[in-house]
Amino acid sequence: MRQDEITEIVERAAKLVTEQYVFPDLAERIAAHLGDRLRDGRYADVTDPAALATLVTGDLQSVNGDSHLRLKHHVAALPERDEDPDEGYWAREAAATMGGIARVQRLAGNVGLLDIRPCLFPPQIAGDAMMAAMRLLGGTDALLLDLRGNRGGSPDMVALVCGWFFAEPAHLHTMYDRAGNAHQFWSAAYLPVPPYEADKPVHVLTSAQTVSGGEELAYDLQQLGRATVVGERTGGGAHPCVGHRVHPHLELTVPVLRPVNPVTGTNWEGCGVIPDVEVSAGAAQDMAYRRVLEALLAADPQRPTADEARAALATLP
Repeated sequence: MRQDEITEIVERAAKLVTEQYVFPDLAERIAAHLGDRLRDGRYADVTDPAALATLVTGDLQSVNGDSHLRLKHHVAALPERDEDPDEGYWAREAAATMGGIARVQRLAGNVGLLDIRPCLFPPQIAGDAMMAAMRLLGGTDALLLDLRGNRGGSPDMVALVCGWFFAEPAHLHTMYDRAGNAHQFWSAAYLPVPPYEADKPVHVLTSAQTVSGGEELAYDLQQLGRATVVGERTGGGAHPCVGHRVHPHLELTVPVLRPVNPVTGTNWEGCGVIPDVEVSAGAAQDMAYRRVLEALLAADPQRPTADEARAALATLP
């Protein structure tokens, strides 16, 4: 890469951060830091876009560790102007992944398993698939909600899924922009399926790869007292962002909003969702399954599926 090209990329990145980053005071510091690094020659020996992306991302995140603030390298060339994926793109992705419903299963002991990945698609695209999964799982006595492979998605789908777990609308978070304008998100007030009864245990499975919208779903259910989170601390990306093409193979992503949870007064940015039961991602399902089987048997040792549950417990590590 030519030095004048690198200078143009870094200076444009600093300008976009200054103009758009959700925290204006931090935006000034981050932009100034980029300028200092450019003048100090940090990027002088960069020869390819991927290497520049790594260096600039490190400098962007060095002030406050915002994982959504980054310079991303793309192997394929980006469109010549900033474009958000259209509904057709999401529809194609949803069609190829069953609307994000990776697995719906009844485990022994009448425990349901719902695996949502790779992401939470918008309700207008994948709402029917989600409703079908909920309808199938409605008769289970406990649920494992697997988000270990979930990389984010639509806050409206998060609100829809949360609507299944609450009899009344619940305030999930308030989204603020850099000017302080606020927009509240509530769980869906109505779904065309019966709610998942409040006395049925729900365990959410997480991994370090669970990010963004997947983290929000886990965080919302945990903080509102509806679910136990089992697994690994999540990735820690809470701030929705917009992307800007600053080079044919480089995209600057700038967080422009921040959610505030009504219970904690904050969010999971940087720290991730902290599990109630911390185990490796690979062990999370067995751990959660054991916990719900033991809880079900303790509540009613003579339940119709008790023998099935005891047999399943005997196989778990």
